[in-house]
Amino acid sequence: MKVITDNWFAQKYPIGFALSGGFIKGFAHLGVLQSLLEHDIQPDILSGVSAGALAGVFYADGNEPYKVLDFFAGHKFQDLTKLVIPKVGLFELSEFIEFLKSNLKAKRLEELQIPLIVTATDLDHGLSVHFHKGEIAERVAASCCMPVMFAPVNINGTNYVDGGLFMNLPVTTLRCICEKVVAVNVSPLMATQYKKNIFSIALRSYNFMFRSNSVPEREKADLLIEPYNLEGYSNTELEKAEEIFMQGYQTANDILERLIISRGNVWKE
Repeated sequence: MKVITDNWFAQKYPIGFALSGGFIKGFAHLGVLQSLLEHDIQPDILSGVSAGALAGVFYADGNEPYKVLDFFAGHKFQDLTKLVIPKVGLFELSEFIEFLKSNLKAKRLEELQIPLIVTATDLDHGLSVHFHKGEIAERVAASCCMPVMFAPVNINGTNYVDGGLFMNLPVTTLRCICEKVVAVNVSPLMATQYKKNIFSIALRSYNFMFRSNSVPEREKADLLIEPYNLEGYSNTELEKAEEIFMQGYQTANDILERLIISRGNVWKE
């Protein structure tokens, strides 16, 4: 697989946060971020895919993690998407793009207070692309664009979809430029119960394939946080954002406290 990097950063960073895809479960990223900050672990650079890119961009724009929930308060899934006649996707993300433009102070990735790398998939050429410059809203939307559900996002004549197709946990994008990498995976690979019908089997197989590329990425992190309590949430339950936030927050607190007690620090030996 060819990966376009464009040599985005020459300098080194002490700590980078890699935030996975996960759709509605991405609100758990904000809870984990809140916990990490309270434990004095702060990112010097962020790398995000899909929901991780969304959580990352609001934090990189200067917002406290718990305050990001305010931007989504009162919104429903239907407010941020537009149902269309199925041709290349069930929904379009034009409303989501406008939502980002309206609520982010920075308009370009270069203007963010903390550097952010946004991973998307170039659907036309089969490439994993890591954006570090350019207009934010379109690039975050592209990274969040789950195939079939959403129509691809076109940027400069190229169609992009969810970055998780090739890299659902973007540790690699940070590994060579960061001394320490914290990986937050809100979509761990889990074999839960499922219905024995064609739709459930197809969806389960799709999710396994989508998440399997995270397995080697997990091993590259210096600290891994994975909430395993998020499977029961529907991708359209935007009204449960605060509850999902707390699941991530409590999981991170538990993991960090356990590591501190057992070995005196949180980093992999």
